[in-house]
Amino acid sequence: MTAAARFLDIDLSRVYEKVVSSHLVLEPEKDRARKRHEMGKRFAELIGLAAIFTVVIVLLKLAPASVAGQGPTPNATAGDTKTAGPATKTPWGEPDLQGIWTNDYEIPLQRPARYANKEFFTDEERAELDRVRTGIISEDSRPHSRGSEKDVSGAYNAGIFLTHKHTGRRTSLIVDPPDGRVPAPTPEAMARRREAREYQLALLQATDACKNNQRECAGGKYGPPSPRRQEPPPIYPVAALNRSDNPEDRGLSERCMAARLPDFGGIAGFYLQVVQSPRVVSIFYDTGQGQGWQRIIPVTDKPHLPSTVRQWWGDSRGRWEGDTLVVDVTNFTPKTDFQGSRENLHLVERWRRTDAKTIEYAVTLEDPMTWTRAWTVKLDLSRQGDKGNRVYKEPRCHEGNYGMPALLHGARIEEKAYAEHRGPHPATICNSGCGGIENFQVGVDDVQVEESRPVGGR
Repeated sequence: MTAAARFLDIDLSRVYEKVVSSHLVLEPEKDRARKRHEMGKRFAELIGLAAIFTVVIVLLKLAPASVAGQGPTPNATAGDTKTAGPATKTPWGEPDLQGIWTNDYEIPLQRPARYANKEFFTDEERAELDRVRTGIISEDSRPHSRGSEKDVSGAYNAGIFLTHKHTGRRTSLIVDPPDGRVPAPTPEAMARRREAREYQLALLQATDACKNNQRECAGGKYGPPSPRRQEPPPIYPVAALNRSDNPEDRGLSERCMAARLPDFGGIAGFYLQVVQSPRVVSIFYDTGQGQGWQRIIPVTDKPHLPSTVRQWWGDSRGRWEGDTLVVDVTNFTPKTDFQGSRENLHLVERWRRTDAKTIEYAVTLEDPMTWTRAWTVKLDLSRQGDKGNRVYKEPRCHEGNYGMPALLHGARIEEKAYAEHRGPHPATICNSGCGGIENFQVGVDDVQVEESRPVGGR
C-alpha cells in the first residue's frame, strides 16, 4: 500500500479523538468554548486535506487510461498530421481539405499564341524561361524620365513587392477549350467593352497620354476636356478612372476591394486557409496586398438565395461527390468583374485532395451574356506549414485605409488651384490609365525569346 493510500485509510474518528484528547485541560467555560472552536477549525482543515489527497489519487489512477483511450476532441483540428501522418479523412468521414494552401508556380491564365497547341513545357524550356524572366525583373523598372507622370505612376519596385515564381509545367491555367484561351466574347460583351472604353478615353483626351499618342490612348484622340467628365460611368468602375470625384472613381484596387472569385493568385500571390465542419467549409483568402476575405460554403441541398439578393463573392452551395467538394456559385453583383462577366457569372468549383500535400482545384465558368461557351481552369495548390505561413486576417491594404482620403483631398486642391488661376485644368492631369506600370509582373506570356534560343512553341 502506498503512502498516499495508507493516508486515505486513516480512521478519521481516531484523528478527531487525538485532536480532542490533546486539549483536555480543565479551563474556564470561556476558554473551553474558544478551544472547542479551534479544534473544530483544525478538524475541518484535516477533512479538507484528506479530500485533496483523495482527488489527486483518483486523477493519478484515471489519467493513463484516459490518455490512452481518448478519441478526437472537439477542439482537435482535422488534418493536423504532426504525429499521425497524412490525414485523408476528417473525424466525421469526409475528405480532409484543411490547412494553408498556395500555388507554387507562375502559369498564365491564357496560353500565349506562340505556344499554341502546346499544353506542357519541358524541364529545359522552363529553366530557360526562368532565366529570361529573371533578367527582365533585374532591369530598371523605371525607364521613364524622372519626375514625369509615367515615372511617378510606375514608381513601384516590382522585383520586391510582387510575387515572382518559377515557371510551371502547364502553358496555361485554362484546360478547356483545348487551345488554352478564354472563349470569344458575345456581341453583348463587346458592346459593353466599347461603351466603357469610350468613356475612359473621354476622360483621358486632354492628357499627355493622348497628346503624345501613347498606347494608353489607343482608339482615342487629343482634345479639350470632355463634358463627359460630369457624367456617371456607364457601368460600375472596377478599374480606376482618370477622375477623382469620389472613391468609386478610383477603382476596386485602390479602394482595397479587389479580392475576387475565382482567385488564381494574381500579381501579388495568395494563401488559402481551409477549415471544415460537418456542414460548412470555411476558406479565408489572404490575397492581393492585405485584401483578405472570409468565404463560407454551406454543405447543403438547400437552394441558392433569391435572384434579387446579390453578393460581392456570390452565393455558394457545396456538396460532396465522392472525394470531391463541388461548389455551385451564383448571385454575383454587377459591381464586380471577372474577364468581363458580372452579375450573370456562374461557377462550378471542384476541390479534390489528391495526396497529403496537394489539392487539385478546378473551376468551370459560364456566362451566356459574356462568353460564347463555358471554360475551365485547373490549378494545383500545395500544402504549407501552419507555423511558418500564419495567415493574418486583419486588413493590411493601406491605400484604401489611409491613402484614399488624401487622394481625394489632393483632387480638391487641384480644382481650387485651377479655379484661382494657379494651376492647370484637372482634366489635363493624368492620374490613372496613363501607363508607367508595365513591369508589375513578369509572366510567361511577357517573355520574348530570341530566335536563336527557341522556347516553348516557337
